[in-house]
Amino acid sequence: MSEFRLYYELGLRHILDINGYDHILFVVALCAIYLIDDWRQVLVLVTAFTVGHSITLALATFGLVQVNAGLIEFLIPMTILTTAIINLFVRQPARHQTKVTINYLFAGFFGLIHGLGFSNYLMSLLGRDSSILMQLLAFNIGLEVGQIIIVGIFMAISFLFVSIFGVNRRDWKLVISAAIAGIALSMALESTYW
Repeated sequence: MSEFRLYYELGLRHILDINGYDHILFVVALCAIYLIDDWRQVLVLVTAFTVGHSITLALATFGLVQVNAGLIEFLIPMTILTTAIINLFVRQPARHQTKVTINYLFAGFFGLIHGLGFSNYLMSLLGRDSSILMQLLAFNIGLEVGQIIIVGIFMAISFLFVSIFGVNRRDWKLVISAAIAGIALSMALESTYW
């Protein structure tokens, strides 16, 4: 197995690992206000998140940024909680919207925080390897593909409930966002930062 494929699969498995459900919750929270017809907007959101976490993942992996791991473990659920709460108050997005909205900025900014969380995992894998650029790229691609898989599954479930079973779109958004907010609040209160 090539080194690129190894790190790609590590990134993919890391994002899809149910034990690391904090990142899954964040991606679902990002998508909760959208339906399957909004797939372009969702793809841009997920990519903005990837760009954000790629920046800090690289900076931390190269040793240019160091942040207390306990603080990051507190901030990650806070990003999830904030996103879920914003979902509760935002109106349905305009169809096929092309302008940059605050959602994209939040996704990118919160990605910066999540990248610091990913960096602890990646640095434990890399050890003291001096040529990590290719591993970093492969890991990030794996993370992005994993996020797209999560989005695809969630959007399919949303389609089933809203379009097939007739659940009101607003109710769907409120239930998903409130559930995620509750889980995120619990995670933040249980973090070692306190």
